Amino acid sequence: MSEFFDRHRPMLDAAVEALRAREFWTPFPEVPSGKIYGETAKEDGAAAFAALCGQPFSIPGHPEESRLGREESPFGLQLGITYPAASAPALIAASQGAADALAAARIEDRVGVCLEALVRLNRISFLIGNATMHTTGQAFAMAFQAGGPHAQDRGLEAVALAYAEMTRFAGTARWEKPQGKAQPIVLEKHWSVIPVGISLAIGCNTFPTWNSYSGLFASLAAGNPVIVKPHPAAILPLALTVRVLREVLAEAGLPANAVLLAVDQPGAEITKTLATDPAIRLIDYTGSGAFGDWLRSNAMALLFSEEAGVNTVTLAATDDFDGMCANLAFSLALYSGQMCTAPQNIYIPKGGIPTDQGHKTFDQVAQALAGAIDALLSDPARAAGICGAIANPATLERVAAARASGRIIRDSAPLGEGRTATPLLLALNDGDAACQQECFGPIAYLIAVEDADTGIARASDLARQKGAITAALYDTDEARISRAVAAFARAGVNLSINLTGNIFVNQSAAFSDFHVTGANPAGNASMTDTAFVASRFRRAMWRRPAAA
Repeated sequence: MSEFFDRHRPMLDAAVEALRAREFWTPFPEVPSGKIYGETAKEDGAAAFAALCGQPFSIPGHPEESRLGREESPFGLQLGITYPAASAPALIAASQGAADALAAARIEDRVGVCLEALVRLNRISFLIGNATMHTTGQAFAMAFQAGGPHAQDRGLEAVALAYAEMTRFAGTARWEKPQGKAQPIVLEKHWSVIPVGISLAIGCNTFPTWNSYSGLFASLAAGNPVIVKPHPAAILPLALTVRVLREVLAEAGLPANAVLLAVDQPGAEITKTLATDPAIRLIDYTGSGAFGDWLRSNAMALLFSEEAGVNTVTLAATDDFDGMCANLAFSLALYSGQMCTAPQNIYIPKGGIPTDQGHKTFDQVAQALAGAIDALLSDPARAAGICGAIANPATLERVAAARASGRIIRDSAPLGEGRTATPLLLALNDGDAACQQECFGPIAYLIAVEDADTGIARASDLARQKGAITAALYDTDEARISRAVAAFARAGVNLSINLTGNIFVNQSAAFSDFHVTGANPAGNASMTDTAFVASRFRRAMWRRPAAA
């Protein structure tokens, strides 16, 4: 077995067990503490990031025909980093050149490379945190967690499941078929794991590592070379990832070109050229439904997608009104609503809801939610740490346009430096067109429905028709909760019930939560279930008569 595999076998075994048990487990601490990562880790990470800015980013041995890069921090910093760039044909040729050696490597060798790379990435989590912060607009604490340990968890989860699936069946067998009085037929049989082909990982602007690591590491563990295509505004976190992976591959005696970086810029994109090349056999994509539709219509590869959806909350009743409002306020404000799991549509009976504080009218609920957001964001430093900045200027335009679509309950406002916006709350009537599509960003609709059952029906129907990654329900009626559980399951969306305290509908835990179900239009794949990894390889057999 490989040195890397042997070194990390205990972590791999624990990850496989965690996948089975679905209980809390992680080898990568999420707290950005000097006691965990080293007393100078924070300062070292910031210094390492600063040293990268304004410089050419080095990836030794990487194909290079030009230098590209125009990243600009939503907080106002011009990164000034350029990356090695090559044409789609050059990248595909380099990837094909690495394919045979990667496929010929033992499963343990490839898995060992992935495990070692994840451990090394964890060691530079403070650098990745700064890179994520200044390309996505996440506040540092979130950028550290989501860009670092939580993304690494997702990568490890995919590697562990891929390893379990690739080793599920015996690799060899002595097959003996009785023939009555005649001599039995005896064969020796051997099975090999066969990679599907080159994998293309298309990254997104808001969570470049968290959304990419599952597909990237699952494909690599299965022996598929990977071309990593970052969003032009969020290259650095994935460039760091590619560099670490290439270093580990080389140390393991495998071709570094098994992992490549595909850099482009607005107006000169190469994603479509890569995606439609017959050599690309697997695509992992996070982004808009429009480009997802284009990929389905034009790419020949097997597509694993996470796309747009309309996440909902239905308020039927609560025995902790303040806790419900505080929990929803945080969910709406976190990263300014720029999470694929953030709620958008909040269905409230027009006659109000029963609570532990007595009956609350629709307007009282609406004002309480607005007040909870105001209280949460009352301290400027805390507000900045929760909301972060807006990744894409188009999101601010969307907020401005949304103001005209309903009655303003709480207006959005900038926080301070950089591109920022607090949540906009709008009251709508049931059936208004504005809430029938995803409106990405810090925008939430409070929708008056006939009653709680109508709200559940609207939310589950919308998930089925338009897609949703999360749904939430607040209720005290167990019979109605049971009906809701069944309705949302039929709609293929994960449901959270009565969340209060320090757990939020936005959160998705590796080794426990299957992120996206793959069962509604918000995505056709789930991170990370068996189908997500098993489709990345096949099995081929050779057999012959067994020696006597």
